[in-house]
Amino acid sequence: MATSRGGGAVIRVLLVHDTSLVRSVLAEWLRRDPGLAVDDTPWRGASSRLRSLCPDVCAADLDCTDGHGVPPLGDLCPPGAGGRPPALVVLAHAYRPGLLRRAAEAGALGFVDKAGSPDRLVRAIRSVASRERFVDASLGFGFLKAAQMPLTRRELSVLSLAAGGASIAEIAGSLHLSHGTVRNYMASITRKTGARNRVDAIRISRGEGWV
Repeated sequence: MATSRGGGAVIRVLLVHDTSLVRSVLAEWLRRDPGLAVDDTPWRGASSRLRSLCPDVCAADLDCTDGHGVPPLGDLCPPGAGGRPPALVVLAHAYRPGLLRRAAEAGALGFVDKAGSPDRLVRAIRSVASRERFVDASLGFGFLKAAQMPLTRRELSVLSLAAGGASIAEIAGSLHLSHGTVRNYMASITRKTGARNRVDAIRISRGEGWV
């Protein structure tokens, strides 16, 4: 962490959000806090900004408009990074348990309800900067639903890409899988969701908030 003019520690924050206006307003709001040094970026630039800035905390909105709507959370908390990876705070909704589960599996420490006050985000940033967990109580139902999901992490990734309109070939390329393996995952997803076919599996999963 850097040091402020008053001698206190300054937390370096990278804010990741795909909606330009919301991102700009939220970043300016966070910059009012003298203890935070804030940069911001859309998802498509997050990985490179992360490497150049080396922030203490990355605060990311889980609604991603690139990559077929699948937030590349692994890029924000890379395993085996040379230095200590940034602590991850995510902005989420309780009705999107699939995204909550992916964020938890990616190593997120902070979970802030997007329907709540911006003050909660500041509290979350300060908590995770000290490597302490922060979870909004209002997201509890979402985590309960996430725990009940029948799909594995890989199946969820395949389904999310399929729900975004990706073809078998595109899913295979994105996840570095063979076409046959992707088809096997889709067959398993269809069976576990009790769906008639791939389209029905996507419909059911959207209704449950898994994708």
